[in-house]
Parts: sequence; structure tokens; C-alpha cells
Amino acid sequence: MKALLLLPAALAFGGAGSVLFHHGPTPPRPAAVAAHTPGQRPGELRTGQAAFGDWSTDAPGVRRRITVPDLPEPHATPSSDNGADMVPRPDGVFPQAPRGFKVELFAHDLNNPRKIVTAPNGDLFVAESGANRVKILRAPDGAGAAQTTSIYAEGLRQPFGIAFYPSGPHPQWVYVANTDSVVRFPYHNGDLKAAGDAQEVVPTGIPGGGRLRGGGHWTRDLAFSPDGKTMLVSVGSHSNNDDPDTHPVEFHRADILRYTPEGAFEGVYASGIRNPVGIAFQPGTDSLWTSVNERDTLGDNLVPDYVTRVTPDAFYGWPWYYMGDHHDPRYPDAHPELAGHVTVPDVLLQPHMASLCLTFYPASGPSAAFPAEYRGMVFAAEHGSWNRARRAGYKVIMVPVQRGKAVGEYDDFLTGFVTSEGAVWGRPVGVTVARDGSLMVTDDGSNSVWRVSYVGK
Repeated sequence: MKALLLLPAALAFGGAGSVLFHHGPTPPRPAAVAAHTPGQRPGELRTGQAAFGDWSTDAPGVRRRITVPDLPEPHATPSSDNGADMVPRPDGVFPQAPRGFKVELFAHDLNNPRKIVTAPNGDLFVAESGANRVKILRAPDGAGAAQTTSIYAEGLRQPFGIAFYPSGPHPQWVYVANTDSVVRFPYHNGDLKAAGDAQEVVPTGIPGGGRLRGGGHWTRDLAFSPDGKTMLVSVGSHSNNDDPDTHPVEFHRADILRYTPEGAFEGVYASGIRNPVGIAFQPGTDSLWTSVNERDTLGDNLVPDYVTRVTPDAFYGWPWYYMGDHHDPRYPDAHPELAGHVTVPDVLLQPHMASLCLTFYPASGPSAAFPAEYRGMVFAAEHGSWNRARRAGYKVIMVPVQRGKAVGEYDDFLTGFVTSEGAVWGRPVGVTVARDGSLMVTDDGSNSVWRVSYVGK
């Protein structure tokens, strides 16, 4: 049993404060950029039951703190099937960012854009997972729209994670995580097409996934340790809550797996993490962080998704426990020996938001263009709920970090992907920081990439 092996060794669009640009025949809508006071995080902090909320309570700057004592009992509300009613993006409608920020449509007409990463030369690599390819978007620093697009590699299998190796200004390889393998391509800065065929690094041993509600998680993210000696691969569960003891298909799932950069398996880094979609090392540290989808069908406000530092060899509960020693009611007597050994995540998010990719904003340097209160912080994309009576998610959040640790709350940063009638036009997936310091967000609802830059004074 793998877990035992890992015991511890808004409603209005175009609101004040956003400058909205529409690339196309419609000219830009004029809007003032409101002043921003550096060092402050304005906005109401919602705690307790008010912190759960739904999409109608979202707005840039709204702050939320959810704690374990705030959680309801299982099945306090019925389980819902409330998938997104997708509609085209309404004319002139853009996402909303905090005051002082500008939102631009950087690229559109993509094919299922998911993970996005920034190459050392500034190119943006985007996994078009549905098209089984990786595309490059190129623009000069500060440009509001992509000027060159190129298919870097195709013929992949539901690609998601993308990572450059070794770290630094001159990587030699681009690694790509398919749903069931890891491959790499030889790379030199500026390549717009792969310089050679895909080389299989991990050809087998990574369980592949489908596209099933409540499970079948197919995304695989990649992260290299700062010393370059370890490659980590995130693997979500096959199911909502099947017991790995009796379901062999869950072997090496709901885990973060550890390999060498050459593909040799070294073990399980951490387990019991239902779907660790995004993983990233905190710059300047050896701390791995992850953004996680937790389980469904226990009610509207169970179980919270989360963003957390990942303790090596830690067990986070799935499927028998959640948020510490809370038994999943479907396994009331399972594994009592695990009680007291379940790690509680650092930041509890609104349940069922489908927290996907995350990135760290630079703490300093030429790419640290956002105000001081955003530097060194985590940005995470919330794809949006289906197992909730009132929608939650469909936004990008900012997770404050102090002295290397999360403070336990988060801010709504980019909202407005839901119409006033409750229909959904956009679903954030990937986040990365461009070389000029703007935040780039993929949106597989409108098949777009959004650019968020700071222009206030």
C-alpha cells in the first residue's frame, strides 16, 4: 500500500481600474487606470462561511481565508451536477484585474491551450493538449499581442507539462509530459520548431488518463529540482475516491513521482494528493509547491481544493482522509494507523474550483514589474466547478507568501469569465510570467491567452 510507505520520515465587466483592449475591428474601449498604492492589499477579507461564496461574490481584490474548522459535515448539501454552460465571449467583454492593471487579448483561436511556460529568450510555449501539440507564441517584450506563432512539436499524446533543462539562460532540452510518458527535444534558444525527433525519457510507468468527471485525470506536470538532479512528475487519481488497496489502476496515481532527468525512477515524492495538476519549485529554495483538485460528491463545500508546499514523503489523505484526520465517510474505518500522519495543506481554496497550474511571480529583477505586494507570490488558475450548486472558480487567484510560507489566505486577481446570467465564456488553465513581467493566462474556454500588465502609478 503506497501511502504507508510515505509516512513522515465579479459581476460587472470592464469595471473601474481595468484598461480593456479588444484586438479586432472594434476599437479599444477607453477606461481610466485607477491609482494603486504599493505595499497594500485592498479588499475585504472574507472568513468563515462567507469565504466559501461563489462566482457572484468574486471580484479583483476580494480576499478569502478558509480554515479546517470552517468545513461542514459530509453531505451537508446534496451533491450537484452543474457543469459550465459554455457560451462565446460576449463582444467587448474582457477579464477584470485589480486597479492599475491592463488586460489584453494576447492570442486567440488556439486549440485547447493548457499549460504555458516562458522560455529563457521570452518565447511562450503552450501545450495545445486537445490538438496533441506544443505551439510557440512570440512577441517583443511589452507587446500586447503575439506576432509570431509556430508549431514546435506535434504528434504528442495529450501533452501538458513543459520544462526546460538544465535551468538557466541556455537550456539544451525541452521536456514535455504526455499523459503516459515524458519525452524531450533538443533545444537552442530561439528554436521555433523542434530540432530533432522526440526522445523518450520515461516511455512507460506513468499511468495515463482519460477525460472523465470525478477522475481519469490525464494532466502530467513537470518540475526539475534546483540542483538539476531530480525530475518530478505529477499524476492525478484515476477515480474520484476508489480505494487503491482494491483498485490496482490507482497504483502510482494521486502521487508526485520522482525520476532522474534521464528517466530512472527513484520513488514517490509525496502521496495522497488526489490531482496535483500544477507543480513548481519556489525560486531560491528547495520547496516544491502544488495546486490540487480534491475529491467531489461530498457536498458543495467539501472537500476544499488547495495550494500548498509539498513536504517530501508526506501523505495528504486521499482517498481515506481529507484535511488532516477527517475520515472520508465512504471509508469510515479504513487505515486507522494513518490517523495523525495526514498532512494538512497550507491554503484551503473554495471547494470544486478545479485549481490547475500555478507559478511564482519574481521577487526581484527585471521581470518583477508588478507592485511590491505581488512579488514572490503565487498565482494559480481556477478552471471552474461542476460539482457545486453555485459555481465557483473561473478565475485566477493570488496566494500571499511571507518568509517563504503561505499566510493561509488568497485574493481574487483575475475574474469576469462568467456572465451576469451565470453562463461561462472562459476557463483559466495555465499561468506564467513573461520576460517583461506581465502575467500570461491560458483560457481553454475561449481558446485564448490573456496578458495582464501593470500600468498604474
